[in-house]
Amino acid sequence: MKKVMLVEDEELILQGLKNILDWESLGLEVVHMAHDGLEALEMWEKEPVHIVVTDISMPEMDGLTLLRKIREKEEQVRFIILTGYDEFNYAREAIRLEVENYILKPIDEEEFRRQIKETVQKLEEMDKKRIQYIDEKTQWMHFLNGGTKEEEYGKYMEVLGFKKDCGGYHAAVLKWSVNGLKEKKISDVIVELKKKEGLGIVHLPPDSLLIVLADGDRDETGVWEYFTELQNQIDSKFNVMTFIGVGPSFTSFKELPEAYKKAKRLQKYLIIEGYGSCISQSQIQDRKSEAVSMDESRLRKFILKKEKDAAVDYMEDVFINNMQKDSSAGALYQTAVKMAVLIQEIKKEYKLDSGRFHDLSELIETIFSADDILGIKTAFVSEITEVIECMHEENSQYTPVVRQIIAEVQHNYKEDMNLKTLAYKYHMNASYLGQIFQKEVGCSFAQYLSNTKNSIAKELILNTNMKINDVARQVGYPDTSYFYRKFKQCYGVSPASLREMKKY
Repeated sequence: MKKVMLVEDEELILQGLKNILDWESLGLEVVHMAHDGLEALEMWEKEPVHIVVTDISMPEMDGLTLLRKIREKEEQVRFIILTGYDEFNYAREAIRLEVENYILKPIDEEEFRRQIKETVQKLEEMDKKRIQYIDEKTQWMHFLNGGTKEEEYGKYMEVLGFKKDCGGYHAAVLKWSVNGLKEKKISDVIVELKKKEGLGIVHLPPDSLLIVLADGDRDETGVWEYFTELQNQIDSKFNVMTFIGVGPSFTSFKELPEAYKKAKRLQKYLIIEGYGSCISQSQIQDRKSEAVSMDESRLRKFILKKEKDAAVDYMEDVFINNMQKDSSAGALYQTAVKMAVLIQEIKKEYKLDSGRFHDLSELIETIFSADDILGIKTAFVSEITEVIECMHEENSQYTPVVRQIIAEVQHNYKEDMNLKTLAYKYHMNASYLGQIFQKEVGCSFAQYLSNTKNSIAKELILNTNMKINDVARQVGYPDTSYFYRKFKQCYGVSPASLREMKKY
């Protein structure tokens, strides 16, 4: 059911508007009744509506000002203007603002009903177009994912506006920054691009375009220069910041899905290059794939010593000062994943309140969804600051015997050790020693030993090419399937998944 707001400063007329129609029979519900534009705007912000019926002349904020302010937030809402002033200037302004209908007081019931019905029909037509738009995007994604039969390729070629084979094509994926961006501005960009000869445009949700250039005469440098100039035009004319990844050239439309995939993969370089950049495959093929240098022991020391400023400065060094333009996106993500695992390890080791933090999978998702390096750094600074503040509330001081046991585990984690043999070594009752360890460390001895083994395994997975089976044996797990279970319990991801993240 569509929602309606009625706005009128005279209470008698306002009640009359509500009672003059059987709104429910028209598939409508009156959810707001306001006495001026300011009150109406506050109501709309709390619960938006589909149709606004408003007077023009009101105290605090008039109807046309209300219209403009709501349209800044939502362009689909429909307006019906009521006024007792039969003046051309009001009508002209209303038309310019795309008012659905403009009628005079006193209101004729049948005319009002007719205009409301027309407005509902307009909303239904807009809904149908939106559904059609979604369906078209679904078909394109089906095609670009390789799910279309070859005999149907010609249909997609025609949709892009290519009547015949030009001998060569070039695909690029354009992504725009959504900060403060209105949907209408993107529509304007698409309309402008579709005017350009030899360009085919597909709007792919939520925030990118597939652009196909039909020009077999341009070499790779010429193609990059073309898309760079196109990017500059979009920026200067529409004030829309974009990032463009230029895929390989191709000669047959059946190669478009593969060209699209390669262009899309370049989007991960947005995180290093930033908006306003245009990049091709040849420009990144020689980039360094090694992870950015990160001293984990140093960062760990800052966190454990609760030196927040030093930890934040180190984040700046790792992600801003040490990240070079010739680094690959994979190198950045590899470093970020290692840091996320380190933080998770500290949280588990000191049994910090998990409800206050992101778990490992959430933190990694934040990393991969960030638009730039600053976004990654900010996520880590927030997480580390929370960890340090939480540790200030914890008493992490161990008694000498617990420190000795922790040192024993660090040096001999591969051995088949247990609390009973350690209690005998330190001349203590095993049950009593277990209680002390649990109280001070926050977990059982068995859990601490398992966490230590998994921590070492994590380092081997991220920093060596050892097979997972060999890693398991190296840290004292002869049974690989048991190792997988214990590792996933500790980090929330399997050993194999963590290695795949490293390769990203």
